[in-house]
Amino acid sequence: MADEPESLSGKDLGPDPYTLLLSSLATCKLVTLRMYIDRKGWDVPRIAVNANMYQEIKDNVTHTIIDCDIVFPDPVEEEKKLRLQEIAKNCPVSKILEGDIKVRSFVFRDGETKKIKYANEEVTVVWKPEFCQHSTRCWTQLPTVFKPSQKKWIEPDGASAERVEEQVKRCPSGALEFFYNKTEAGADQVDS
Repeated sequence: MADEPESLSGKDLGPDPYTLLLSSLATCKLVTLRMYIDRKGWDVPRIAVNANMYQEIKDNVTHTIIDCDIVFPDPVEEEKKLRLQEIAKNCPVSKILEGDIKVRSFVFRDGETKKIKYANEEVTVVWKPEFCQHSTRCWTQLPTVFKPSQKKWIEPDGASAERVEEQVKRCPSGALEFFYNKTEAGADQVDS
């Protein structure tokens, strides 16, 4: 559960979204450090990471700064502290946050619209072009079936029925449907 504080019209029933973001980063740094420490066989029994975020506006551009303070409650040699500081910079969540991020939002639709069916003997994949929000999950994750550069862009024979079904379920927009031909009575199979 997540919530906002009462000062922002929430009920303060859980951490706010910023806290969840920071906890993800702090947790990733802790896990990365612990794995490195254990692999090296170092005696570092406890680590803490405090994360803080603030924003600055410079030249009408908002810059977000996240500070992570690595704390060693027990004595640790300076050389090891500096090495662990470098290791912490390379945690996967840090790399994501420091990269070129695009946030996309999708909505699943299930109304009536034009349908194009792609079938083999076993299964049918239905594409609803008007619902397609081009998330690219289909063709980047299963290119042997989904081929956007071809006219008949869905090839159900390109993978097992189970794998095709699994990929269709990942469509965030409702543009793809899947069914086994035996269970769909009177399925009208049309290849486009």
